[in-house]
Amino acid sequence: MKQFFTFVRKEFYHIFRDVRTMLILILMPIVQIVLFGFAITTEVKNAKIAIYDPSKDISSQRIIERIKASDYFEVSRYLHSASELNDAFKDGKIGLVIVFGERFNETLIHTGKAQIQLLADATDPNNATTLTNYASAIIGSYQRDLMGQSNMPYQIQPETKLLYNPQMKGAYNFVPGVLGMILMLICAMMTSIAIVREKELGTMEILLVSPMKPIFIILAKAVPYFFISCVNLVTVLLLSVYVLGVPIAGSLFWLIIVCLIFIIVSLSLGLLVSTITDTQLAAMLVSGMVFMMPVMLLSGMMFPTENMPIVLQWISNIIPAKWFIVIVKDIMIKGVGIESVWKEVLVLCAMALVLVIVSLKKFKIRLE
Repeated sequence: MKQFFTFVRKEFYHIFRDVRTMLILILMPIVQIVLFGFAITTEVKNAKIAIYDPSKDISSQRIIERIKASDYFEVSRYLHSASELNDAFKDGKIGLVIVFGERFNETLIHTGKAQIQLLADATDPNNATTLTNYASAIIGSYQRDLMGQSNMPYQIQPETKLLYNPQMKGAYNFVPGVLGMILMLICAMMTSIAIVREKELGTMEILLVSPMKPIFIILAKAVPYFFISCVNLVTVLLLSVYVLGVPIAGSLFWLIIVCLIFIIVSLSLGLLVSTITDTQLAAMLVSGMVFMMPVMLLSGMMFPTENMPIVLQWISNIIPAKWFIVIVKDIMIKGVGIESVWKEVLVLCAMALVLVIVSLKKFKIRLE
């Protein structure tokens, strides 16, 4: 029995000696419960909306006050003309525009009926449905209160119009996210594993003492995955258009350029992981924890980041896939030009530059 406990103690020593493994074992449950507890929710809160109210009368203002008082909406913009309606969605921040008719209160009092138009960004069908349902419920509650005060059969009819995805296809929302996840998986995870494999087998020393410079060794490892990612990019786009029926409404040239930038970012992340891990298993665990889970939960691929706590929203800003998905949705589905997403493109470019520099600096040209 004493020998048994000796072996048990030895195994504990092996676990405690590997700091990275200990961090994964201890932090993984904490990170998972926090992410799954706060990020995975179908409830929408503080959704940014815009309002176009040409009448500005007592009824429209009371409805607007109710909307502002709810936890579901945050009125971030008031439109001054009908020509601004389509432009309100271009930056990707507005999910719903509420449009009141002219002489709204006068029409309601004299005819007993009035219309409100709900314009929703349906690139995310679930989010669009939830927002229109919340807005319709608030309008319905005002209608019931008005009828109770005057005993008149007033009818305020919300008219819903779904932009960019009128058929409510789920593929419109998932294609950009799946594209980002595939590119991240191929580039980051496989690149890190390929380089760490050389360390684990002991062949990296042979490569480093060869006449070839270390930077060319790194590029030689990354280039095959770059081309494989390009093939996957073409495959996903062809399947999206001709099988799933998701159109490329914007510029195909800029869409491909953005995808190439994201591929470079992902390759740099894979190289960075290879500099901090010594085994293929560790590289796979780090890639899965640091890349796959945040891409799925915090990038906006499945759940809107606006619904998450502020801390998780800040964390989501350092995830490259978040910016990539926003750009792909705007160019591919909304059909906007590069001038509407230049900020997001600059963020990706800055990430690519920083990651490449840091990865090359941390790459050890001599193995201990």
